[in-house]
Amino acid sequence: MAEEPAQHGANVDLSPIVAAGHLELYGLFADALARGDGFPHLPPLTWAVFEEVWVGPASIVVGAQSGGRLLGAYYLKPNFPGLGSHIANAGYLVSRRHRGRGIGRRLVEDSIARAPSLGFDAIQFNFVFADNPARSLYEDLGFQVIGRIPGALVDGDAIIYWRAVGTV
Repeated sequence: MAEEPAQHGANVDLSPIVAAGHLELYGLFADALARGDGFPHLPPLTWAVFEEVWVGPASIVVGAQSGGRLLGAYYLKPNFPGLGSHIANAGYLVSRRHRGRGIGRRLVEDSIARAPSLGFDAIQFNFVFADNPARSLYEDLGFQVIGRIPGALVDGDAIIYWRAVGTV
């Protein structure tokens, strides 16, 4: 049996995911959608929706790996076209089995560090479920609530977060 990643994201490598890793990422995303976990997309996941969210528009997709297994990932892509393209949108995903081990923190911190080298000076999350347990992590890492979308979900609101990265 493969060794489990240590607490707090130790023994986890973060690096860009290439096409060969898309199938494993597809599986993680499909599982999250099937559980209604953190993304507003409806299941079942199709390859076209996966590519639309994770591959096509992304400036970078980074995976957290340990022991040859994908534990989580994030993407950074322009949140807006043209004059607003300096603001990134990000999506984070950690395998259900590997949550609570600091992997999400490592992914968010890495995205903040990489964003300026991709031409971004801020990151904005457009649609965070109000009951998402990662909200405390985002706020701990300097993201600010800049809006609330009442009734965005059948059973709750969505939150909009923003944070500057690098020098603005």
